[in-house]
Amino acid sequence: MAQDLLLSLYRRTTRLVFNLVVVALLIGLFVGVVRTFSELGLTVTEPTVRLGLKDLVTNVLSLVIVLELVRVFVEYFEFERVRLEVLLEIGVALALRELLLNLFAEKLSGLDLFLWTLGILALVAGRTLAVRFSPRRSA
Repeated sequence: MAQDLLLSLYRRTTRLVFNLVVVALLIGLFVGVVRTFSELGLTVTEPTVRLGLKDLVTNVLSLVIVLELVRVFVEYFEFERVRLEVLLEIGVALALRELLLNLFAEKLSGLDLFLWTLGILALVAGRTLAVRFSPRRSA
């Protein structure tokens, strides 16, 4: 009896926390989208187009990551599990964002670029395998 009460309290608390996190992420996503559109003009007015493009790419990829995080939280809230393919998609988006930031900052050598590419390809291959060999869903 006490165990059922504790489990019920745990589930309610978890749902409340996840709802708060999702609301915070959605607010951040909305603010990020508005900010990205408001800074769109900076792409042309920056001293070099490359700096404006760097900011635009950084903002858009950050928004994609936040959107994927919202998806993970909503999926966990709905199904009480997180799919591996969704986590790998977030990993790919994060790796691409960091790769592009390092490319724009000119901090990468040829070997570094090769290793980043191999890492991203490994994440994509892992996601492909996760989709291909996903467990059957029970209806």
